Parts: sequence; C-alpha cells; structure tokens
Amino acid sequence: MGFIVEDAWAQGAGQPADPLLSMLPLVLVFVVFYFFLIRPQTKRQKEHREMVAKLAAGDEIVTAGGVLGRVTELSEQFVEVEIADSVRVKVQRHTISAVVPKGTIKSA
Repeated sequence: MGFIVEDAWAQGAGQPADPLLSMLPLVLVFVVFYFFLIRPQTKRQKEHREMVAKLAAGDEIVTAGGVLGRVTELSEQFVEVEIADSVRVKVQRHTISAVVPKGTIKSA
C-alpha cells in the first residue's frame, strides 16, 4: 500500500520544548486582555464611583433608564430626583449614569 498512500511513521522524540517559550502565547494573551479589557473597565468603574460620591443637591442628572432630573435629596443608597414640577422619584445611586451641565433640563 506504500505506493498509493504514504506510510505514516512516528517522529522522533527530539529535544523537549522550553517551558518558558511554550507559555509565551498565554502570557501575551493575558497582557492584551489586561490592556484592552480589564484596565479600561476598572478605570470606568472608578470614574463612576467618584461621580456618584460627588453628587449634591441641585445637580442635574440622567439615570440609566434615560430619565432626566434634578437631585433634591441625598441619602446613602438612594437619591430623590425631581423629574417635573412637584414630581419626585427615588432612584438608587448606582443607576445614575451621568451628571449633565446645569440648564440641560430647561433646554430639553
């Protein structure tokens, strides 16, 4: 059968590969993940925590649901937001997605 299909012979054992060289692709993948995924995400989380901690009464905000309003009252976990004249809702602090410049509500 050797003339139709070439016989497959096992290769020699040869030299064992360097363990550090064989781990290099894994290390490179981790470095890429760190700089493109992990580091930017932690930076965004830190900025969001700082923004929520600096909230004050009178700030105009946008919630994660897209509701635009003015902060009227603050507590440790919740924020009371006035979304229209005499209409106030309580939202959790972590659902606030952005603090917008003063006067945004009037122009919206």
